[in-house]
Amino acid sequence: MSSGWRDAWRDALGLRLALWYAAIFVASALALVALTYVLLSASLSRYDRETIESALVQYARAYMLGGPEGLAQELRDGNLAATPGPLFVRTLGPGQELVFFSMPQQWRRFDLSQLDTPRLSGEQTWAELDTGDGGDVLEVASVRLPDGTLLQVGKSTDRRRELLQRFRRVLFIDLALVVVIALAGGAIVTRSGLQPVRALAETVRGIVRTGRTDARVPPSNPGDTLGELGGLVNAMLDRIDRVVTGMRGALDNVAHDLRTPLTRLRGIAEEALASGDAQRMRDALAECVEEADRVDTMLHTLMDISEAETGTMALRREAVPMAELVQQTMDLYEDAAEAHGLELTADVADGLVVSVDRARLRQVLANLVDNAVKYTPAGGRVHLQASQDGSEAVVRVRDTGAGIEPDELPRIWERLYRGDRSRTTRGLGLGLSLVKAIVEAHGGRVSVASTPGESSEFELHLPLQAPDLSTM
Repeated sequence: MSSGWRDAWRDALGLRLALWYAAIFVASALALVALTYVLLSASLSRYDRETIESALVQYARAYMLGGPEGLAQELRDGNLAATPGPLFVRTLGPGQELVFFSMPQQWRRFDLSQLDTPRLSGEQTWAELDTGDGGDVLEVASVRLPDGTLLQVGKSTDRRRELLQRFRRVLFIDLALVVVIALAGGAIVTRSGLQPVRALAETVRGIVRTGRTDARVPPSNPGDTLGELGGLVNAMLDRIDRVVTGMRGALDNVAHDLRTPLTRLRGIAEEALASGDAQRMRDALAECVEEADRVDTMLHTLMDISEAETGTMALRREAVPMAELVQQTMDLYEDAAEAHGLELTADVADGLVVSVDRARLRQVLANLVDNAVKYTPAGGRVHLQASQDGSEAVVRVRDTGAGIEPDELPRIWERLYRGDRSRTTRGLGLGLSLVKAIVEAHGGRVSVASTPGESSEFELHLPLQAPDLSTM
């Protein structure tokens, strides 16, 4: 037996499944064999009785025509071709005296006194005689002829018993072969069926042993349940890998991005301590508080981005009218736009409702409108538009600001990236990264089109219904 088969038999689950398969297979074969045996036995018994009845009719005719001599001649001629083997034949006169008797020597052990009971004329009855040792049975049919003679014809079950005994011997041999085939078939089917499970266990074992989450279950037939399980495990590992990678990236970013504000905090504090001036110290404390708030905002934003990108952000989806979100954003930035000398307008399709996290989508619109207001010169215009396109809601934020240089467009979604025109304004460089992460967490997408010196337009595509993100 190969090492692979030894592994299969050592596998407790595989052994149990193989034994269950073999047990069901053998039980089914036994049931079929038992049914076949019962049907065969019944068929042979019915055949014997039909033979006896046929002989009874033929011998009764011979006796009525020729008396005992005619019956004896019929037996000597052997005209009953359908009768395999010898028969018991006896006639008793009206007074129960023996008139004719024919019986093989080996059947003499049967007690014939049980057949002496008188019968009514024309009534056919059956009797079964046994030897008392559980052996053969003599089946006898009796009929009273019109002249009062009792005619009896019988046949032993010895030939039937021998035939069934040979049949049972063959069946035992066949059943032994069935057991061997069932065990071998169970082992083959179990090994083949559990192969995806073993591959899954080996993959998980490797991940536990090495800590690497880039291992994957080898693909198998995706049409069956085990193949689907392997695909789902791979999807889960992909998601875990994204989460772990995102967490590592977030920690690396936090460690890198906190260096500058912490260095600034330390510098402000050291400078204040060195000056010894009370007012200078108060001003330094105020700057430290402001810088701490900036660091806190940076940390929260970075964590939000990381959660959204790795799929761990908890979204409280609800049906939200788009007009309501746009109006709330307009109310929030109306004063700022007026202070900058800008025209803030909106156009929302009637009855447009999206399934989103209200707070998160409000955060997205606020970031886009905030950037538009911040980088659009006085006299300009910021316009919000929301419409439906098939199964999606399309939200556009357009401004007549400075625009974005073509070489900067691919990088504006990166964390902490700030273009040349934005370096003169205060900010973290995380707003657009957060916008992209939240929109994609909702199953949507975001794009931008810009003409430097003229305008920029950000376009959001959001599904009207919550998508099944488990397949994404």
